[in-house]
Amino acid sequence: MTDRYSFSLTTFSPSATNGVVIATEKKAASPLIDDSSLEKVANVCPNIGIVYSGMGPDFRILLTKARKAAQKYKRIYDEYPPTGILVKEVASVMQEFTQSVRPFGVSLLIAGHDETGPSLYQVDPSGSYWAWKASAMGKNMINAKTFLEKR
Repeated sequence: MTDRYSFSLTTFSPSATNGVVIATEKKAASPLIDDSSLEKVANVCPNIGIVYSGMGPDFRILLTKARKAAQKYKRIYDEYPPTGILVKEVASVMQEFTQSVRPFGVSLLIAGHDETGPSLYQVDPSGSYWAWKASAMGKNMINAKTFLEKR
């Protein structure tokens, strides 16, 4: 059971030239689960999408905080935030929780398209983040990254 999703501002093709593509594999823990209720890719705002690997409940908390940060930025500047600004905000929340409560059990890929062009960031549970041209995370990460490096 493999479903592929993509997020792109300009196209839903995996070969976007001026957009961003996020693809994920949905796996239900049990064949009894309705897989249409599982969601791995989410929009934060019209120009930014996010996907996770790890604990779903932790992702929902971070997604809510990211959406609130995007709306706050929109209220102040009358435009949605650049991807880098939103990534810093989410990474700051994750780092703060690591220091005071517990680390979030989730890694994130945050992709967006703004005036600087397409961008992709990975945020780990400690709150560290890196920009990538292409990346993969999760159980089959090594094979997926090898695939991306070859292409």
